[in-house]
Amino acid sequence: MNATMVAVMLATSIVIGLIGLIAFLWGLKNGQFDDEKKMMQGVLFDSEEDLRHTIHQKIKE
Repeated sequence: MNATMVAVMLATSIVIGLIGLIAFLWGLKNGQFDDEKKMMQGVLFDSEEDLRHTIHQKIKE
């Protein structure tokens, strides 16, 4: 590989990494990762019968 190709690959990698870093920082700033109970809310309000039904469905798969 020549130096031009390496420079293009390096620049592309840095730009993609910078976009990822900016997106991550934007998520932190806007509280995207603050909701600790987000995934558990559905389970907390399900009845015992609903949970059993879900378990039986998972076993069949």
